[in-house]
Amino acid sequence: MQIDRGIAAAQDAMDGVQPGRDYALVRRAIAFLTAHRDDQPGLDRLSEHLGVSATHAQRTFKRWCGLSPKEFVQALTAEYARGLLAESATVLEAAHESGLSGSGRLHDLMVTYTAMTPGDVKRRGEGLEIAYGFHDCPFGDALVMMTEHGVCGIGFVDEDAGQTRREALDDMIARWPRARYREAAVETGAAAVRIFGPRDEVAGDAVRLVLIGTDFDVRVWEALLRIPMGRAVSYTDIARHIGRPAAPRAVGSAVGRNPISFVVPCHRVLRGDGNLGGYHWGLTRKRALIGWEKGQLTTTSASADGFEKL
Repeated sequence: MQIDRGIAAAQDAMDGVQPGRDYALVRRAIAFLTAHRDDQPGLDRLSEHLGVSATHAQRTFKRWCGLSPKEFVQALTAEYARGLLAESATVLEAAHESGLSGSGRLHDLMVTYTAMTPGDVKRRGEGLEIAYGFHDCPFGDALVMMTEHGVCGIGFVDEDAGQTRREALDDMIARWPRARYREAAVETGAAAVRIFGPRDEVAGDAVRLVLIGTDFDVRVWEALLRIPMGRAVSYTDIARHIGRPAAPRAVGSAVGRNPISFVVPCHRVLRGDGNLGGYHWGLTRKRALIGWEKGQLTTTSASADGFEKL
């Protein structure tokens, strides 16, 4: 698979910044800040826990998501989560009217997708060849999986659970145990850069997805694709949106089965009371995703304000 110049430039940028190394520090910070959220520890206490200088901690957060640790911790509060849900009832309808590429999705990827037939799903991957590779990204060690038709899986190594790469791969393989698998980091690397690289440095076509799930799963995942960055909805909202208002628990199960993390943003689904709910790849990573997205939108807003003043 050939990598175009835009992707190559973004790959160089990712390699230089080493986002996974930044995430290793951020992950430890999130765990500490979450455990001590009632105390609201300051930068000095946080940096002492991390074993780095306050300046280093500040610069790492700024480079990773555009926010200071103090700003980032605001995204970990229940108040912030409830704020995201304040307009959740209308988010999916508004996104449906504007489409998957609406202006509200400024930082989100352009995606196209196809869904496999129920018969294909029942065969549990039989007849499929799936390429896979592990890649450094802003959220740690990511596993990208592809068929000839597009990306079918994105997962993470759950460091908090002590998971290894092999265990993370086995977890994904269990979804399609009859498929043939081959390691192909060069092929999946091009997709990884397009997905995780800086949006303004990677040009090209939309990311192609292959949704492998039941009809109900796919309907839920389609709804997830309509949640814009910086917004959140509840399981009940999705159930109503897909015409199954009495099935929020079934929706929760389908959200948990989502095999394409980040791109199909199951991390933007919260409980109705603002509780984060669950996340297949660990709550620390869910907190990281929500906070990182807040940083992306904050940075964009600040840039836009600056442009308007010129």
